[in-house]
Amino acid sequence: MTTTTTGTDTLTRDALAVLQPGFAGTTAPDWVRRRLGEGLASVALFGRNVVDAEQVTALTAALRAERDDLLVAIDEESGDVTRLEVRTGSSFPGSHALGAVDDVELTRDVAAELGRRLAACGVNLNWAPSADVNANPDNPVIGVRSFGADTGLVARHTAAYVEGLQSTGVAACTKHFPGHGDTSVDSHHAIPHIDLDITTLHERELQPFRAAIAAGTRAVMSAHIRVPVLDPDRPATLSGRILTDLLRGELGYEGLIVTDGMEMQAISGTYGLEHGVVLAIAAGADAICVGGGLCDEDTVLSLRNALVGAVRSGELAEERLADAAARVRALADWTSRVRQSAAPSAGARPEIGLTAARRAVTVTRTRPTAPISAPVYVATFIPAANIAVGDETPWGVGVELERLLPGSVSGRFSGPDAGAEALRAADGRRVVAVVRDEHRHPWMRTALDTLLGAAPDTVVVEMGVPQSPPRGALHIATYGAARVCGIAAAEAIVAG
Repeated sequence: MTTTTTGTDTLTRDALAVLQPGFAGTTAPDWVRRRLGEGLASVALFGRNVVDAEQVTALTAALRAERDDLLVAIDEESGDVTRLEVRTGSSFPGSHALGAVDDVELTRDVAAELGRRLAACGVNLNWAPSADVNANPDNPVIGVRSFGADTGLVARHTAAYVEGLQSTGVAACTKHFPGHGDTSVDSHHAIPHIDLDITTLHERELQPFRAAIAAGTRAVMSAHIRVPVLDPDRPATLSGRILTDLLRGELGYEGLIVTDGMEMQAISGTYGLEHGVVLAIAAGADAICVGGGLCDEDTVLSLRNALVGAVRSGELAEERLADAAARVRALADWTSRVRQSAAPSAGARPEIGLTAARRAVTVTRTRPTAPISAPVYVATFIPAANIAVGDETPWGVGVELERLLPGSVSGRFSGPDAGAEALRAADGRRVVAVVRDEHRHPWMRTALDTLLGAAPDTVVVEMGVPQSPPRGALHIATYGAARVCGIAAAEAIVAG
């Protein structure tokens, strides 16, 4: 096992060990290789680092040539949030679709198949699943990333996901502690506040995390949210009351605590990146996620130096930094041991994602309508992209309907005149209207009003949270916008 740290003192090695930086490019940069030799113990992969599975496998192999016990993390929730299939859309439905089916064995099997694929690519830490209870349907950042709005459902599927993923030697990172589901602000932009009483917090938000801990989750990710009933001053990522007293003390969690992306404005725009990192480690975090935006060597060195400087000034206890680094290395050791004994291809079920997506689809017929066998016009109404999801990944049903109904045509629309523009583009053809979280976007609701007023036989496909009442001659809810959800929806449309 290669862990050479020649020429680097223990304090500096520990400061590098707690960082989980991203980097640019699809090959291993020289600066990352150098820092691995000096103590860096983790890297994070994002969509910008991915071409295909073969390339990711080569990339992780090159990184491990420098340090065999390396943690390679990725934000692969599947569903709407995919990095491994960022250019094609995911082969797996997301959590909301799995929650809609509510078959814990299916959730466990989907997570296991995802874990097999990640392990085969050399990834051993997945920042998933989301254990957030989607208590606020207007939540701008969680939505279909949650298993649902029912606490018990979210808890049992979170546990099943953790078990399935970790059965392959890929560590689960359950997020976003202590629960990001009841927010109306995206922490990529600002600090959300969750004004809950202590009873609701324990009975709703914390139950899925308790289930994940009982299931053995190897990591937990903190949320950049302020929960005044727990700490009126600091967001969870920077709060000793939340990370140390609650998560470690009251809930008895002993694994790795990872921060959400520290470059998010909730932290960097409020506390500053370097100071925020010091505060997070002091509060009880063990690993610093940074690099969702491009992360370079200068950023890594500035964070390393901030941690070393904080120890030397007395702001950060050296023992706390050493403990955090030890927890990172312990998780790396676990994944190394499991990886050496695991067979990633064993029990592969490549069809399980599409099977799950098909089971999740809900079809509502609001009025008699003729089966669709002729080409259609697919009008996709595009909301502003969720930053966690990004805007690189294709979604919708157009490609599949063009395959199943040759001659079909697709268009994309947004804004106050979207409905009228779609009608003109359809030019008399039957319309399939595709929306994402209609209930959150008044302009989208108006567009559907316009379409259905002029063409009552319009088919509506909701690929977000199906909060609005079903409408359209045929209404199809997919509970997510993964590629397999689009396939399942198109099949349902043609089947009538």
